[in-house]
Amino acid sequence: MTRTGTAARFHGHTAADDDVSKRLLESAATLSYDPAAEIDWEAPLPDGHYGLNPEWSTLYGTRLWGEMSEEQRVTLTRHEVCSIMTTGIWFEMILQQMVLRDQYLKDPGSAEFRFALTEIADECRHSIMFARACEKMGVPQYRPSRLIAQAGRLYKATARGELAYGGILVAEEVLDVMQRDWMRGENVLEIVRGTSRIHVVEESRHMKFARQEIRERLRGASPARRRAAATGIAAGAFVIVSSMVHPGVYRAAGLDVERAIAEVRGSEHRRAMMRTSSRHLMAFLAEAGLLTRASTAIYRRIHML
Repeated sequence: MTRTGTAARFHGHTAADDDVSKRLLESAATLSYDPAAEIDWEAPLPDGHYGLNPEWSTLYGTRLWGEMSEEQRVTLTRHEVCSIMTTGIWFEMILQQMVLRDQYLKDPGSAEFRFALTEIADECRHSIMFARACEKMGVPQYRPSRLIAQAGRLYKATARGELAYGGILVAEEVLDVMQRDWMRGENVLEIVRGTSRIHVVEESRHMKFARQEIRERLRGASPARRRAAATGIAAGAFVIVSSMVHPGVYRAAGLDVERAIAEVRGSEHRRAMMRTSSRHLMAFLAEAGLLTRASTAIYRRIHML
C-alpha cells in the first residue's frame, strides 16, 4: 500500500492533502527563524515604549485609560503582552500534545507527518522565545486559573480530529491579527516587534495546516458530527479568549482590579478589536459549516462575532 493509501485508512487523506504538507515543508525549509540569533536579547528596553499597540490594550478607550499616567499605560501594556505570551505558551503545550497524539503510528515518511513534527519544533522555539521575552521585560508568569487549567487538561486529553485542529486554529488566528499590528508599532518594544515577526511568519504555515486538516476530517461528516465539532471548537475559543489577559495585569499597573475588569467588560472598543481579530477565523468556520446557532451564541458572548 502506498503512503497516501496508508494515511487514507485513518481519515480519508489524499495525494492532494499531502501536496499541501509538502508545500508547507518547503516553506519551512526556506523561511524559518532562530529567535536566539534573530532577537537582540541584550539590548536595553526603552522606558517609554509599550508592550503592544495601545489600541490593543484591554483598557484603551475607557474612562480609566484616560485617568492613567503614561507610566501606568506602558506598564499595563507590557504586562498584557506577557500575559498573552504566557497564555500562548500554555496553549502551545496543549497543541503539541494534541498533534503528537494525532500523528501517533502514522507513516513517518508522509509529508503530513513530517510537517506535523516541524510544527511541534516551531512551537517549542516559540514557547522559549515568549518565555525569554517576558523574563527580559521583568514580568512574572501569568498562569490560567485552576478551573481553566483543568479545562485545558480535559481538552488536550479528549479533543480529536477537527476538534483538536479547530482549537489550534482559534488560538493562532486571533493572535496572528494582533501580532501583525504589534510588529509594525513604532512605539512598541523592539523585542515584541521581533518576536511577533517571527511568530507571524511561522504561524502562517501552522494555520494553513490546521485549516487543511479540518477540511480533511470533515469530508463526508454527518450534520450531527459537524454540529458537535462546531460547539466544541467554540467552547475551546471561550477558554482561550477569556484567559488571554490575567486580572493581575491591572494590579501590576497600580489599578483597582475590580474597576478595571468592569470597564473592560463595558468597552465597545475592546469588543470591536476582538471582532477584528476574529474576522478571518469566522469566515473560515462559516465556509467549513462550523458556525451553528449554538457556536454563534458562544462567539457572540466573547465578542468574536
